[in-house]
Amino acid sequence: MPDDQRPVGADGDGLTRRRGAGPDGEPTSAALSTSTGRYTAPVTPRLPDARRARHRPRRGYALFVVLVGPNVGLLLLFIYRPLADNIRLSFFDWNVSDPKADYVGFSNYAEWFARDDTRQIVLNTAVFTTAAVVGSMVLGLVLAMLLDQPLRGRNLVRSMVFAPFVISGAAVGLAAQFVFDPHFGLVQDLLARIGVDVPNFYQDARWAMFMVTVTYVWKNLGYTFVIYLAALQGVRRDLLEAAEIDGASRWTTFRRVLLPQLRPTTFFLSITVLINSLQVFDVINVMTRGGPQGTGTTTMVYQVYLETFRNFRAGYGATVATIMFLVLLAITYYQVRVMDRGQRQ
Repeated sequence: MPDDQRPVGADGDGLTRRRGAGPDGEPTSAALSTSTGRYTAPVTPRLPDARRARHRPRRGYALFVVLVGPNVGLLLLFIYRPLADNIRLSFFDWNVSDPKADYVGFSNYAEWFARDDTRQIVLNTAVFTTAAVVGSMVLGLVLAMLLDQPLRGRNLVRSMVFAPFVISGAAVGLAAQFVFDPHFGLVQDLLARIGVDVPNFYQDARWAMFMVTVTYVWKNLGYTFVIYLAALQGVRRDLLEAAEIDGASRWTTFRRVLLPQLRPTTFFLSITVLINSLQVFDVINVMTRGGPQGTGTTTMVYQVYLETFRNFRAGYGATVATIMFLVLLAITYYQVRVMDRGQRQ
Protein backbone atom coordinates (compact mmCIF):
# COMPACT_ATOMS: atom_id res chain seq x y z
CA MET A 1 0.00 0.00 0.00
CA PRO A 2 1.41 3.44 -0.90
CA ASP A 3 2.45 5.70 1.95
CA ASP A 4 -0.33 8.17 1.25
CA GLN A 5 -2.93 5.38 1.46
CA ARG A 6 -1.51 3.70 4.57
CA PRO A 7 -3.77 3.85 7.67
CA VAL A 8 -2.13 5.72 10.47
CA GLY A 9 -4.47 4.96 13.30
CA ALA A 10 -7.99 4.22 14.26
CA ASP A 11 -10.37 6.34 16.28
CA GLY A 12 -12.98 5.11 18.72
CA ASP A 13 -15.73 5.90 16.19
CA GLY A 14 -14.37 3.51 13.54
CA LEU A 15 -12.44 6.10 11.52
CA THR A 16 -8.91 5.66 10.19
CA ARG A 17 -6.72 8.68 9.40
CA ARG A 18 -5.12 9.25 5.98
CA ARG A 19 -2.14 11.50 5.47
CA GLY A 20 -1.34 13.27 2.27
CA ALA A 21 -0.57 16.63 0.73
CA GLY A 22 -2.98 19.32 -0.31
CA PRO A 23 -2.83 21.36 -3.51
CA ASP A 24 -0.56 23.96 -1.89
CA GLY A 25 1.83 21.36 -0.53
CA GLU A 26 0.56 21.63 3.03
CA PRO A 27 -0.14 18.35 4.89
CA THR A 28 -3.78 17.46 5.26
CA SER A 29 -5.60 14.69 7.03
CA ALA A 30 -8.76 12.76 6.16
CA ALA A 31 -10.86 10.23 8.03
CA LEU A 32 -11.42 6.75 6.53
CA SER A 33 -14.69 5.18 7.59
CA THR A 34 -14.30 1.46 8.32
CA SER A 35 -17.99 0.91 7.58
CA THR A 36 -18.20 2.64 4.16
CA GLY A 37 -14.55 2.55 3.10
CA ARG A 38 -14.69 6.21 2.05
CA TYR A 39 -12.65 9.18 3.14
CA THR A 40 -14.39 12.10 4.72
CA ALA A 41 -13.54 15.80 4.27
CA PRO A 42 -10.08 16.94 5.38
CA VAL A 43 -9.78 18.21 8.95
CA THR A 44 -8.39 21.79 8.92
CA PRO A 45 -7.76 24.16 11.85
CA ARG A 46 -10.53 26.71 12.46
CA LEU A 47 -9.57 30.29 11.59
CA PRO A 48 -10.59 33.18 13.93
CA ASP A 49 -13.76 34.97 12.96
CA ALA A 50 -12.85 38.36 11.46
CA ARG A 51 -16.23 39.78 12.31
CA ARG A 52 -15.77 38.85 15.95
CA ALA A 53 -12.46 40.69 15.98
CA ARG A 54 -14.15 43.75 14.49
CA HIS A 55 -16.80 43.71 17.24
CA ARG A 56 -14.27 43.74 20.08
CA PRO A 57 -13.80 47.56 20.08
CA ARG A 58 -17.57 47.94 20.15
CA ARG A 59 -17.80 45.71 23.20
CA GLY A 60 -15.12 47.80 24.93
CA TYR A 61 -17.02 50.96 24.10
CA ALA A 62 -20.25 49.46 25.41
CA LEU A 63 -18.54 48.51 28.67
CA PHE A 64 -17.17 52.04 28.96
CA VAL A 65 -20.66 53.49 28.48
CA VAL A 66 -22.14 51.12 31.08
CA LEU A 67 -19.52 52.03 33.69
CA VAL A 68 -19.19 55.77 33.03
CA GLY A 69 -22.68 56.57 31.80
CA PRO A 70 -24.44 56.60 35.20
CA ASN A 71 -21.80 58.92 36.67
CA VAL A 72 -22.03 61.31 33.76
CA GLY A 73 -25.80 61.23 33.99
CA LEU A 74 -25.71 62.13 37.69
CA LEU A 75 -23.31 64.99 37.01
CA LEU A 76 -25.57 66.33 34.28
CA LEU A 77 -28.67 65.95 36.44
CA PHE A 78 -27.44 67.36 39.74
CA ILE A 79 -24.61 69.76 38.77
CA TYR A 80 -24.62 70.99 35.21
CA ARG A 81 -28.36 71.27 34.71
CA PRO A 82 -28.89 73.26 37.96
CA LEU A 83 -25.94 75.44 36.96
CA ALA A 84 -27.50 76.13 33.57
CA ASP A 85 -30.89 76.81 35.18
CA ASN A 86 -29.28 79.23 37.63
CA ILE A 87 -27.57 81.16 34.83
CA ARG A 88 -30.84 81.31 32.90
CA LEU A 89 -32.73 82.48 35.99
CA SER A 90 -30.30 85.36 36.49
CA PHE A 91 -31.80 87.05 33.43
CA PHE A 92 -35.29 87.10 34.96
CA ASP A 93 -36.99 89.09 37.68
CA TRP A 94 -38.84 86.40 39.58
CA ASN A 95 -40.53 86.76 42.93
CA VAL A 96 -40.79 83.38 44.62
CA SER A 97 -44.38 84.08 45.67
CA ASP A 98 -45.37 84.89 42.07
CA PRO A 99 -45.16 82.10 39.46
CA LYS A 100 -44.66 84.64 36.66
CA ALA A 101 -41.06 85.53 35.79
CA ASP A 102 -40.28 88.64 33.73
CA TYR A 103 -37.27 88.68 31.43
CA VAL A 104 -35.01 91.64 32.31
CA GLY A 105 -31.80 90.81 30.47
CA PHE A 106 -28.69 92.11 32.24
CA SER A 107 -30.64 94.41 34.58
CA ASN A 108 -29.89 92.22 37.61
CA TYR A 109 -26.17 92.37 36.86
CA ALA A 110 -26.31 96.14 36.40
CA GLU A 111 -28.15 96.49 39.71
CA TRP A 112 -25.55 94.39 41.52
CA PHE A 113 -22.69 96.57 40.30
CA ALA A 114 -24.62 99.77 41.13
CA ARG A 115 -25.78 98.89 44.65
CA ASP A 116 -24.11 100.60 47.59
CA ASP A 117 -23.62 97.43 49.64
CA THR A 118 -21.89 95.49 46.85
CA ARG A 119 -18.45 96.89 47.62
CA GLN A 120 -18.69 96.01 51.31
CA ILE A 121 -19.99 92.51 50.59
CA VAL A 122 -17.22 91.81 48.09
CA LEU A 123 -14.65 93.10 50.58
CA ASN A 124 -16.08 90.88 53.31
CA THR A 125 -15.91 87.89 50.99
CA ALA A 126 -12.31 88.59 50.00
CA VAL A 127 -11.14 89.16 53.59
CA PHE A 128 -12.93 86.12 54.96
CA THR A 129 -11.81 83.81 52.13
CA THR A 130 -8.18 84.93 52.22
CA ALA A 131 -7.92 84.65 55.99
CA ALA A 132 -9.68 81.28 56.00
CA VAL A 133 -7.48 79.79 53.27
CA VAL A 134 -4.18 81.10 54.65
CA GLY A 135 -5.05 80.39 58.28
CA SER A 136 -6.30 76.86 57.64
CA MET A 137 -3.34 75.87 55.47
CA VAL A 138 -0.59 77.45 57.58
CA LEU A 139 -1.89 76.14 60.89
CA GLY A 140 -2.65 72.75 59.35
CA LEU A 141 0.91 72.42 58.06
CA VAL A 142 2.43 73.52 61.37
CA LEU A 143 0.34 71.05 63.37
CA ALA A 144 1.05 68.27 60.88
CA MET A 145 4.80 68.83 61.20
CA LEU A 146 4.60 68.89 64.99
CA LEU A 147 2.42 65.79 65.30
CA ASP A 148 4.48 63.92 62.71
CA GLN A 149 7.16 63.57 65.39
CA PRO A 150 7.22 60.56 67.76
CA LEU A 151 5.53 62.33 70.68
CA ARG A 152 3.63 60.79 73.56
CA GLY A 153 -0.12 61.10 73.18
CA ARG A 154 0.04 62.37 69.61
CA ASN A 155 -2.84 60.14 68.50
CA LEU A 156 -5.12 61.77 71.05
CA VAL A 157 -4.06 65.24 69.92
CA ARG A 158 -4.63 64.28 66.29
CA SER A 159 -8.17 63.19 67.11
CA MET A 160 -8.83 66.43 68.98
CA VAL A 161 -7.60 68.52 66.05
CA PHE A 162 -9.68 66.59 63.53
CA ALA A 163 -12.89 66.39 65.61
CA PRO A 164 -14.35 69.86 64.76
CA PHE A 165 -14.17 69.08 61.05
CA VAL A 166 -16.69 66.23 61.30
CA ILE A 167 -19.11 68.35 63.36
CA SER A 168 -21.70 70.43 61.53
CA GLY A 169 -21.00 74.12 61.05
CA ALA A 170 -24.15 75.04 62.97
CA ALA A 171 -22.98 73.10 66.03
CA VAL A 172 -19.52 74.67 65.83
CA GLY A 173 -21.12 78.11 65.54
CA LEU A 174 -23.25 77.52 68.63
CA ALA A 175 -20.21 76.41 70.60
CA ALA A 176 -18.25 79.45 69.42
CA GLN A 177 -21.04 81.75 70.60
CA PHE A 178 -20.35 80.70 74.18
CA VAL A 179 -16.60 81.08 73.68
CA PHE A 180 -16.88 84.67 72.37
CA ASP A 181 -19.78 85.81 74.54
CA PRO A 182 -18.87 89.29 75.87
CA HIS A 183 -20.36 88.64 79.33
CA PHE A 184 -19.51 85.09 80.40
CA GLY A 185 -17.52 83.63 77.49
CA LEU A 186 -14.14 81.94 77.69
CA VAL A 187 -12.39 84.72 75.76
CA GLN A 188 -13.91 87.35 78.06
CA ASP A 189 -12.66 85.51 81.12
CA LEU A 190 -9.12 85.07 79.77
CA LEU A 191 -8.79 88.70 78.67
CA ALA A 192 -10.19 89.97 81.95
CA ARG A 193 -7.61 87.98 83.90
CA ILE A 194 -4.73 89.71 82.10
CA GLY A 195 -6.34 93.14 82.29
CA VAL A 196 -7.30 93.56 78.61
CA ASP A 197 -10.53 95.24 77.60
CA VAL A 198 -12.95 92.75 76.13
CA PRO A 199 -14.19 93.76 72.67
CA ASN A 200 -17.84 93.29 71.83
CA PHE A 201 -17.67 90.72 69.06
CA TYR A 202 -21.37 91.08 68.25
CA GLN A 203 -21.52 94.87 67.83
CA ASP A 204 -18.22 95.76 66.16
CA ALA A 205 -18.11 94.66 62.51
CA ARG A 206 -14.34 94.14 62.46
CA TRP A 207 -14.34 91.98 65.58
CA ALA A 208 -17.38 90.09 64.30
CA MET A 209 -15.53 89.22 61.09
CA PHE A 210 -12.53 88.15 63.17
CA MET A 211 -14.77 85.95 65.32
CA VAL A 212 -16.42 84.26 62.33
CA THR A 213 -13.09 83.71 60.59
CA VAL A 214 -11.45 82.17 63.66
CA THR A 215 -14.43 79.88 64.14
CA TYR A 216 -14.32 78.65 60.55
CA VAL A 217 -10.53 78.14 60.66
CA TRP A 218 -10.97 76.12 63.84
CA LYS A 219 -13.62 73.96 62.18
CA ASN A 220 -11.69 73.48 58.92
CA LEU A 221 -8.28 72.97 60.53
CA GLY A 222 -8.74 69.22 60.82
CA TYR A 223 -9.12 68.88 57.05
CA THR A 224 -5.87 70.61 56.11
CA PHE A 225 -4.09 68.95 59.04
CA VAL A 226 -4.99 65.41 57.91
CA ILE A 227 -4.09 66.08 54.26
CA TYR A 228 -0.71 67.57 55.14
CA LEU A 229 -0.03 64.79 57.66
CA ALA A 230 -0.64 62.18 54.96
CA ALA A 231 1.60 64.09 52.54
CA LEU A 232 4.43 64.18 55.08
CA GLN A 233 4.45 60.38 55.13
CA GLY A 234 5.59 60.42 51.49
CA VAL A 235 8.37 62.98 51.92
CA ARG A 236 11.83 61.65 51.09
CA ARG A 237 13.66 61.45 54.39
CA ASP A 238 17.04 60.99 52.71
CA LEU A 239 16.82 64.51 51.28
CA LEU A 240 16.05 65.95 54.70
CA GLU A 241 18.95 64.03 56.23
CA ALA A 242 21.27 65.17 53.45
CA ALA A 243 20.32 68.80 54.05
CA GLU A 244 20.97 68.36 57.77
CA ILE A 245 24.37 66.80 57.10
CA ASP A 246 25.26 69.69 54.77
CA GLY A 247 24.60 72.10 57.63
CA ALA A 248 21.39 73.66 56.29
CA SER A 249 19.28 75.49 58.84
CA ARG A 250 15.77 74.34 59.67
CA TRP A 251 14.24 77.22 57.75
CA THR A 252 16.39 76.48 54.68
CA THR A 253 15.52 72.80 54.87
CA PHE A 254 11.85 73.64 55.18
CA ARG A 255 11.87 76.14 52.31
CA ARG A 256 14.23 74.38 49.92
CA VAL A 257 13.61 70.69 50.59
CA LEU A 258 10.26 70.12 52.30
CA LEU A 259 7.98 72.69 50.66
CA PRO A 260 8.82 71.69 47.05
CA GLN A 261 7.79 68.12 47.86
CA LEU A 262 4.51 69.37 49.34
CA ARG A 263 3.68 71.59 46.36
CA PRO A 264 1.04 69.25 44.81
CA THR A 265 -0.67 68.92 48.19
CA THR A 266 -0.59 72.68 48.73
CA PHE A 267 -2.09 73.24 45.29
CA PHE A 268 -4.89 70.76 45.98
CA LEU A 269 -5.68 72.31 49.36
CA SER A 270 -5.63 75.85 48.01
CA ILE A 271 -8.40 74.99 45.55
CA THR A 272 -10.56 72.90 47.87
CA VAL A 273 -10.29 75.25 50.86
CA LEU A 274 -11.01 78.23 48.60
CA ILE A 275 -14.17 76.60 47.28
CA ASN A 276 -15.32 75.58 50.76
CA SER A 277 -14.67 79.00 52.29
CA LEU A 278 -16.63 80.74 49.54
CA GLN A 279 -19.59 78.49 50.35
CA VAL A 280 -19.62 79.08 54.12
CA PHE A 281 -23.15 79.80 55.26
CA ASP A 282 -23.97 77.92 58.46
CA VAL A 283 -21.30 79.52 60.68
CA ILE A 284 -22.28 83.05 59.61
CA ASN A 285 -25.99 82.37 59.89
CA VAL A 286 -25.74 80.96 63.41
CA MET A 287 -23.28 83.48 64.84
CA THR A 288 -24.05 86.88 63.25
CA ARG A 289 -26.76 86.47 60.57
CA GLY A 290 -24.71 88.73 58.31
CA GLY A 291 -24.40 91.58 60.83
CA PRO A 292 -23.62 93.63 62.76
CA GLN A 293 -24.12 97.07 61.23
CA GLY A 294 -26.16 95.73 58.34
CA THR A 295 -23.62 93.86 56.25
CA GLY A 296 -20.73 93.54 58.72
CA THR A 297 -20.18 89.84 58.02
CA THR A 298 -22.35 89.36 54.93
CA THR A 299 -20.53 87.45 52.21
CA MET A 300 -21.68 86.79 48.67
CA VAL A 301 -23.05 83.36 49.46
CA TYR A 302 -24.99 84.78 52.41
CA GLN A 303 -26.29 87.51 50.12
CA VAL A 304 -27.66 84.79 47.84
CA TYR A 305 -29.61 83.43 50.81
CA LEU A 306 -30.89 86.86 51.87
CA GLU A 307 -32.05 87.88 48.42
CA THR A 308 -33.65 84.53 47.58
CA PHE A 309 -35.30 83.48 50.84
CA ARG A 310 -35.69 86.76 52.72
CA ASN A 311 -36.45 89.24 49.93
CA PHE A 312 -37.92 86.53 47.63
CA ARG A 313 -35.89 87.80 44.65
CA ALA A 314 -34.75 84.52 43.16
CA GLY A 315 -33.55 86.15 39.95
CA TYR A 316 -31.25 88.55 41.76
CA GLY A 317 -30.00 85.77 44.03
CA ALA A 318 -29.18 83.70 40.94
CA THR A 319 -27.26 86.70 39.59
CA VAL A 320 -25.03 86.85 42.67
CA ALA A 321 -24.49 83.08 42.51
CA THR A 322 -23.52 83.30 38.84
CA ILE A 323 -21.00 86.06 39.57
CA MET A 324 -19.54 83.92 42.35
CA PHE A 325 -19.22 81.00 39.95
CA LEU A 326 -17.42 83.10 37.33
CA VAL A 327 -15.02 84.55 39.91
CA LEU A 328 -14.26 81.12 41.32
CA LEU A 329 -13.76 79.71 37.83
CA ALA A 330 -11.26 82.47 37.00
CA ILE A 331 -9.33 81.99 40.25
CA THR A 332 -9.17 78.22 39.79
CA TYR A 333 -7.99 78.61 36.20
CA TYR A 334 -5.24 80.97 37.35
CA GLN A 335 -4.15 78.53 40.06
CA VAL A 336 -3.96 75.69 37.55
CA ARG A 337 -1.86 77.80 35.19
CA VAL A 338 0.53 78.79 37.97
CA MET A 339 0.86 75.19 39.13
CA ASP A 340 1.49 73.95 35.60
CA ARG A 341 4.12 76.64 35.05
CA GLY A 342 5.86 75.71 38.30
CA GLN A 343 6.01 72.03 37.34
CA ARG A 344 7.53 72.86 33.96
CA GLN A 345 10.24 74.94 35.58
